[in-house]
Amino acid sequence: MNKLTCLLARFRWANLSTATLIALLQRTPVLRLLAPAGEFAGGPPAGAWIQSALAAAASLGALDSLAGATVLSSSQTSPITATSGAAITPVVYTVTNTINIGSWNITGTIPPGLTLTALEGGASLNGPGVLDATTAGTPGMDDGYGGTTGGTAGNTVTTPKLSGTPTATGSYTFNLQAYEYGAETGLVSGTFPFTVNVVAGGTAAVAPNITTAPQGQTVAAGASLTLSVSAAGTPTPTYQWNLNGAAISGATSSSYAVATVTSANAGSYTVTVTNSAGSVTSNAAVVTVTVALPSFVAQPLSVSVATGATVALTAAATGAPSYQWSRGGVPISGGTSSTLLISGATAANAGTYTCTAVTSAGSVVSNAATLAVISTSDVGRLTNLSTRAQVGTGANVLIAGFAIGGSGTSGTKPILVRGTGPALTGFGVSGALPDPALTLFQSSTTVASNSGWAGNAQVTAADAAVGAFALTNTSSLDSALYLSGLASAAYSAQIAGKSGDTGVALAEVYDATPVGTYTLATPRLTNLSARVQVGTGSNVLIAGFVIGGSSAKTVLVRASGPALVPFGLTGTLPDPQLQLFNGTVLLATNNGWGGNPQVASVAASVGAFAWTTASSNDSAMLLTLPPGSYSAQVAGASGDTGVALVEVYEVP
Repeated sequence: MNKLTCLLARFRWANLSTATLIALLQRTPVLRLLAPAGEFAGGPPAGAWIQSALAAAASLGALDSLAGATVLSSSQTSPITATSGAAITPVVYTVTNTINIGSWNITGTIPPGLTLTALEGGASLNGPGVLDATTAGTPGMDDGYGGTTGGTAGNTVTTPKLSGTPTATGSYTFNLQAYEYGAETGLVSGTFPFTVNVVAGGTAAVAPNITTAPQGQTVAAGASLTLSVSAAGTPTPTYQWNLNGAAISGATSSSYAVATVTSANAGSYTVTVTNSAGSVTSNAAVVTVTVALPSFVAQPLSVSVATGATVALTAAATGAPSYQWSRGGVPISGGTSSTLLISGATAANAGTYTCTAVTSAGSVVSNAATLAVISTSDVGRLTNLSTRAQVGTGANVLIAGFAIGGSGTSGTKPILVRGTGPALTGFGVSGALPDPALTLFQSSTTVASNSGWAGNAQVTAADAAVGAFALTNTSSLDSALYLSGLASAAYSAQIAGKSGDTGVALAEVYDATPVGTYTLATPRLTNLSARVQVGTGSNVLIAGFVIGGSSAKTVLVRASGPALVPFGLTGTLPDPQLQLFNGTVLLATNNGWGGNPQVASVAASVGAFAWTTASSNDSAMLLTLPPGSYSAQVAGASGDTGVALVEVYEVP
């Protein structure tokens, strides 16, 4: 009699069936119903005990669970780090349990390029699914996947193997779960996760570590805000800024900036730093926004305009306020922008205007501006453009553009164009362009050119007539052109060193119409522009213009940097700040046009090329100016440099 027969005989007193006794001897954690119900016909005490035990186990849901009996181990501990493009050391997974394993369920994501393979059967799985005895091995073999006879219960059974060469970086986690039988049937184990971090370049992944955390700040409404974080980690981590626990859209760099702060920017800021090895969130940086009474930094100007002219009354206040314009103390419907635009002014529009700036802290009223509407044929108009710049070579020469025309005009216009270099030394300018060559183009056609004015009598007379400073040295290499009759069209004056020389030069364009002869039908300068390389200090872009006539003129002034990129220009000024001066008095400032609908509408009406990005850093201003001399200054808002275009358009 063998040992099993002896043991069965010993337990006959319990009147248990053979199947039940075998199950007990195998020490299965929970009895399975292996035989028909009729086999449990033992004596009442034993049968009742067995049936009670089965009922209790079923009520606990334990009949289908191997969770407490299955232990998974692997030849490498999770997580492991692998290198993209390099084969990994295979990972072998081993389970210890009291029965054989017939199939595995794999969920999650296996790193691209790696496979899970059955050690004996050779089946492989590249994604979530099932490794099964019917595909993994030969039925009846002890391959860890069950079969018709399977292995010996209670043994340590070797099962899947992870191997291959990962092809994509990232962090991947997949889950292994064992079943007693094939096709995910029978008893089931718990779920065992395994993580693989794939890095590039053979560098081991290191979880992010914040070395400099963002700091809380108190800022005034209308000011700027910048939060920064420094972090280390391999691979290079990514960033996500959060406000009061919610992710801020697009805030994915190591710093977060707000150009103009409002009360909505107050709160608790954190930044989450992440790479394939993990993530870390900074301590909160609390930002407090203080709101003060607004203060006007630009007051509306009193002006007299010709009947039918466009009027732009402009004001600006601190604190990111809302605006309300009033006439004679009565609020104007729709007058809620920093610029009040009046088209086709008549005597009915004359009066006293004020602008009220409002924040949550209160309101303040601007100085009063008087608008007069007059009838005159000597209407306000652009009469002069001048710009001083550092002249380089190639694309960095000085280019000044102008347009002649105007609705209801006809005929030609006399124009004086000058390109001065040596003459500037008399004004204390150092590094002047030694030998400026001046060329006037209409489109790509050369209209005229000059290199050395040689005391030209027409130039001398025109200088005196338009009020230009005199060129006293007839042998100087300064250049000038007097053109008695230019047709209505767009022109560009180019100034470059004749022999490739470089230095500071001044470009000037004058309306040379004789005094007292201008009429409403006379062509006028409708647009002036200059494109130069903007530097810092004394090398910022300064464009002067003059409004002549006896009435005020409304102008659109623009400073383009980013807007030039679509035209193929490289090295453009990233963040142009535009300031307008009358002498030393600052009249207006703009840094980022913000998609202003009034600016966009007027630009389209005067034929300016469109700015298509409302959030661009290009700058613009729209305002009505009395006759006089003005200068538009363009500089990098943060000290940046590059090519910029300044434009002045008349607004009819």
